[in-house]
Amino acid sequence: MTIQVNVQEAKATLSRLMVQAEQGNDVVIARRGKPSVRLEPIHESTRRTLGFIPGTVSDEVLRPIAHDDLAAWG
Repeated sequence: MTIQVNVQEAKATLSRLMVQAEQGNDVVIARRGKPSVRLEPIHESTRRTLGFIPGTVSDEVLRPIAHDDLAAWG
């Protein structure tokens, strides 16, 4: 469901509009009758960590590069 309100109404009913957006409604704020912005809920993402499957990366890959080898790169 799309809810469109003007700026003045949005100021007066922001909390209600936030609830509507959180419930999945499309909330649009219009300026002079023309859609201007949309309210969207922020979905918390699950935090991902970098990891390797044990045994798939050799220890050599994680060692620092020697200065001579690093200089050869440029």
